[in-house]
Amino acid sequence: MKLWTETLIVLLILTNLKLISSSRLSACIRIVAVQGILLGVVPLLAGQNPLTWRIASLAGLTMILKGMVFPWLLLKAMRSANVRREMEPFVGYSASLIVAAGLLGFSIWMGRQLPMPFAVASPLITPMAVFTIMIGLFAVISRRKAVTQVLGYLVMENGIYAFGLSFAQQEPFLIELGTLLDVFMAVFVMGITIFHINREFNHIDADRLNALRG
Repeated sequence: MKLWTETLIVLLILTNLKLISSSRLSACIRIVAVQGILLGVVPLLAGQNPLTWRIASLAGLTMILKGMVFPWLLLKAMRSANVRREMEPFVGYSASLIVAAGLLGFSIWMGRQLPMPFAVASPLITPMAVFTIMIGLFAVISRRKAVTQVLGYLVMENGIYAFGLSFAQQEPFLIELGTLLDVFMAVFVMGITIFHINREFNHIDADRLNALRG
């Protein structure tokens, strides 16, 4: 199980690197969908105790919401806005990969400074979670399109969720469910916002909104 868990963690790290280096929005949305499905599988393998219906339900709900529902909403918003690529990000894609490499190194160091109070399936879970949070934040501040910024928000939440997987056997199911529902509502509202921004201003470049005057 440890080998499979660490394989999933490596794949999750690779999805972050792929996300930050891709300009095609549809590809970015699909990458986040794959990330959501992988996150749904992790609690099935990472638990130190026998699998329970609570963990199985959490995994299934995660894969449905993060792997299918959220990406579908964002693809619909992207098509409504008639935008396909992130053409001029604040930070270029080559530079973004260099930043991501630095963030990965920092995350590994940070993971060593945050020992868990109990045994976990892999010592890589914490570095992966920290790296995912920072990549999501970096996507929010380094990209212009509102769709990409929403993806960054989702990736940040994925990182928080991944960190919570370490406590999946200890924390109540309602807390985990509440987190997923909060994110669902946030993505739903953001999708509506993207649609209305595009309808009113014929673009979804967040930085251009700074020039608005009352």
